Amino acid sequence: MNSGKRRRGAAVMVVATGLLAGLSVWGTVSEDGTRERLVLDIAVAVVSCAASPVLLWRPVGGALGLGVLAALSPAATPAATAGALQVAQRRPFPVAVAVAAAGVAAHAAQGLWRLNAGISLGWWLVLIVIAYAALVGWGALAQARRALIASLHERARRAEAEQGRRVAEARMLERTRMAREMHDVLAHRLSLLATYAGALEYRPDAPPERLAHAAGVVRTGVHQALEELREVIGVLRDEERDFGDRPQPVLADVPRLVEESRDAGAAVTLRDDVADPGALPPAAGRAAYRVVQEGLTNARKHAAGLPVQVTLEGRPGTELRIDLRNELPPDGAPPLAPGSGTGLVGLTERVRLAGGRLDHEAARGEFRLRARIPWPA
Repeated sequence: MNSGKRRRGAAVMVVATGLLAGLSVWGTVSEDGTRERLVLDIAVAVVSCAASPVLLWRPVGGALGLGVLAALSPAATPAATAGALQVAQRRPFPVAVAVAAAGVAAHAAQGLWRLNAGISLGWWLVLIVIAYAALVGWGALAQARRALIASLHERARRAEAEQGRRVAEARMLERTRMAREMHDVLAHRLSLLATYAGALEYRPDAPPERLAHAAGVVRTGVHQALEELREVIGVLRDEERDFGDRPQPVLADVPRLVEESRDAGAAVTLRDDVADPGALPPAAGRAAYRVVQEGLTNARKHAAGLPVQVTLEGRPGTELRIDLRNELPPDGAPPLAPGSGTGLVGLTERVRLAGGRLDHEAARGEFRLRARIPWPA
């Protein structure tokens, strides 16, 4: 409770207890008009009204002190009962019961020497116990309600934060997936363009039809690469675009991929011993296609013009085995295009997600890329 609210609450409490204390004094005057008791009641009423704001800062101590005043005069009863209510609303239940018991004892003492002749002490105690029990119950209920509301607010805040975190994670995973997909496509596309551009540069004496064909391939490849690059930028900018309609390559598309590399001048040999490529699950088929694509791309970039051998083996109920090897260029030969080194890292993760394993090594004058992907029956 901030200071402004406390000041307003203190003012309200002084006014309320002052009115109720005044009514109590008026009642005692009409019942017993002795001057001594009237002076005592007025003094107790003034002190209890002045002390009632203490309940907002020190509810337990204030309630006990007002209980002592209530033992002297009924003028302190409104402030004492307000103190019991404050304790019940803001302190643990056992503390509230103890303060209420002290208040009952104080009013029992008041009844012993100030009780009206029209009511017995027993009924007086019953009424006091009922009143304090109601105050404790009311305060405990209000405290439980506040705790419940605070708990619901906290749960809502946590749920909102958790939902935001899940949305952010899902968005990041989708962006990563699409960026990896586009990396594979762009790396392959740009390596082909570099191959054709190299042919145009180093073979200007080629027949005109060969030059025209190479230029057409470069032009088409540039358009395709630009379109794919726009999609990558769209993913990174969180644009609401649908990438689910793009056809995803599978194992059956590997021969077309190899033929595309041959058209670019690469000496690629394909040995396909796969029993039924269409029976391979789509996720495993995409992973297999990307393995071959990355291997051909790396061969073009780092071992341009050297032979590449691709072997595919497998059937349902066993596993798909991919073996891609190419000769290494002489030491010091620069690559056709620079590489980031992340292609094989992403490819290893892709194969692992398909349940398989990817290995690569450079030894005995050749680079070898091997993958094993489970193929359920």
